[in-house]
Amino acid sequence: MQRFETAFGKWVVKQRWWIIVVTLLAVAAAASGIRFLTFNNDSRIFFGKENPQLQALEALENTYTKSDNVFFVIAPKNGDVFTVQTLTALEELTKAAWQIPYSSRVDSITNFQYIHAEGDDLVVENLVEDAKKLTKAELKQVKNIALREPSLLKRLVSPSGHVAGLNVNIIKPDKSISESPEVTAFARNMVQEFLIKHPDIDIYLIGGIVMDTAFGEASKDDMSTLVPLMYLTLVVVMGLALRSFSGTLVTLVIIAFSMITGLGLAGWLGISLNAASANSPTIILTLAVADSVHIFVSVFHFMRQGKTRHESVIESLRINLQPVFLTSITTVIGFLSMNFSDAPPFRDLGNIVAMGVAAAFIYSIFFLPALVSVIPVKVKAKRKQKLHALEHLADFVVSKRKTLFWGMLFTVSALTAGTLKIELDDNFIQYFDERYEFRRATDFTIENLTGFDTIEYSLNSGGPGDINDPSYLNKVEEFANWYRKQPGVVHVSTITDTMKQLNKSMHGDDPAYYRIPDSRNLAAQYLLLYEMSLPFGLDMNNQINVEKSATRMTILMKDVTTKQLRRMDEKARNWLAQNAPKEMFTYGSGLSIMFAHISKRNIDSMLGASFMALILISGILIFALRSFKLGLVSLVPNLAPAFMAFGLWGMIVGQVGLTISVLVALTLGIVVDDTIHFISKYIRARREYAMNPQEAVKYSFHTVGTALWVTSIVLVAGFMTLSFSGFKINSDMGLMTAITIILALALDFLFLPTLLMKVEEKKS
Repeated sequence: MQRFETAFGKWVVKQRWWIIVVTLLAVAAAASGIRFLTFNNDSRIFFGKENPQLQALEALENTYTKSDNVFFVIAPKNGDVFTVQTLTALEELTKAAWQIPYSSRVDSITNFQYIHAEGDDLVVENLVEDAKKLTKAELKQVKNIALREPSLLKRLVSPSGHVAGLNVNIIKPDKSISESPEVTAFARNMVQEFLIKHPDIDIYLIGGIVMDTAFGEASKDDMSTLVPLMYLTLVVVMGLALRSFSGTLVTLVIIAFSMITGLGLAGWLGISLNAASANSPTIILTLAVADSVHIFVSVFHFMRQGKTRHESVIESLRINLQPVFLTSITTVIGFLSMNFSDAPPFRDLGNIVAMGVAAAFIYSIFFLPALVSVIPVKVKAKRKQKLHALEHLADFVVSKRKTLFWGMLFTVSALTAGTLKIELDDNFIQYFDERYEFRRATDFTIENLTGFDTIEYSLNSGGPGDINDPSYLNKVEEFANWYRKQPGVVHVSTITDTMKQLNKSMHGDDPAYYRIPDSRNLAAQYLLLYEMSLPFGLDMNNQINVEKSATRMTILMKDVTTKQLRRMDEKARNWLAQNAPKEMFTYGSGLSIMFAHISKRNIDSMLGASFMALILISGILIFALRSFKLGLVSLVPNLAPAFMAFGLWGMIVGQVGLTISVLVALTLGIVVDDTIHFISKYIRARREYAMNPQEAVKYSFHTVGTALWVTSIVLVAGFMTLSFSGFKINSDMGLMTAITIILALALDFLFLPTLLMKVEEKKS
């Protein structure tokens, strides 16, 4: 193998000009694919087609109407919605909202279909008509009606009447990924025009469509801010670490080429960027540094010993080709294992980073040595202080190996025990921090008007027309009343509220008849009469299916986590199983329920994937190191950092969500790198120089210690850059990965050497 590595190094130096030209052409070809990259901002991309919660939601939307919406929150500064000025503004906004692209329905308190009786006639009309002409008495009447109406209260008007809502249902044709941004841009322009015309009213914009747009904006924001910040960080760290302008410049070129190649290949393969995969450039920039640093540090080391530049390049490739290949292949395997994630964005992230890391390996062993062979490289005098510190550390580890071994073993165990405190919980609204308008608007809405989390049910009655059966309607009403008593529930929307109001109005608005009709025929007649009275766009298709065999019930909740949503849906299923007919039993659906289950589903899928990746990586290490024992030894510092990080997270934060569910797969291939480099140098010392375990450990510190801490600093800096993202998925991923890498470096410097000496001393 050493003959091949030496021959390879000589070939690279000899063919350096051809390699440089071919590399530049390859990068240009890959980069041309960047023009095909697109941003997918649909929040549903986090769910694969096989996801049962997504299938349930699509089935419900195919039966009724889609849940996509834009929601305006109107907050008059005088704290009273029921004034001529505010109702006039709301009436204008309601009419204008029909112009929003793909709008199918607009609901507000002004166009609410108020049901009442006039003599023997049933009247269904807008609650507010021509607000400018309303008298004080009429305003008071409108307010009394609105604040008593279950369909409006805590949905389209606050109990105190200080805030009102306007909901626009959107049915996108799904022909372009630009539909959500188009709708949001139109709505935002409406808001701006509204604020100019009505400066005494504040307005907030939320809804599923706006959230989708926020996903895309978070992706673009991270790419436009974090990537330049990361590049600047790398320039500073590499410059300080290598103390070589040419070395820093070449390294920056390599990582830039790697990032461009990863993104370009993604474009050629039709992979779109999203809120998660938009991290790939930053991660590639971070990971691509490692190979270059190891090769450069070795080149500088040999040049300081008096070798020529070409001889140093050849020798650097001889000792680094195998470990660099192993670190690259293990990192690629780790990220490719993310293809087993239940969330497609993480699959895209894994694939893009894997391509970038593979490109970084190729450029590092071909282009980098070739370029170093032709450009002037100046090496400064040996940095005594740095090397002296590492030698002292090596002496300390060797002399205190028993104490360190048991101390580190206790530390690993203590931190890992923190995993017992972890709860699988999340809040997808808090994925966005307060720098985003969507988050601020959502917080205001939840605090002042209604909830954002939704659970929806399609309650089957048994057969066509059976929704008019009083026994069915009473059971739906019973289920709705049960939900209204549950913590966190702010509003329940169901057909029974309309049916009770119809029954009351058909009996001269007698409050005693505000109940479900006693007769199926009466219920059917009331419903038919009501449907015939509704204006265009405000029909019952959003609540009743075509056959009138099922109705839709929607629950709005606030201040709940995904864990609470899962428990609530489970309690609801238990209630249906125990109290309702078999045909009425169903599962809750909706975007909130989908996010509530995705974390658990993702952890379940990624545990198996991470285990398989670990087996594959271990097999590769055992084969490459030609030692079953050392291959097994490497498992400890490779697995322990992730468990320790989880434990530390459990002690400090306590909650694990969607992001952290991919942590093991994401970090497994990364933390293996330092272990491989340390063990490979240890084995070289044992086999080539016949050193005993203690001497081999010191040799490893001497030859690879500098590269290990430099690459670790770069990795930590890179992933800490991600922690500045305004998108929680990205910030948590960056912070948790940085913690894992810090712990991995500590284990590789303090625990791995003591473990090697412990298992090899008897053999020695």
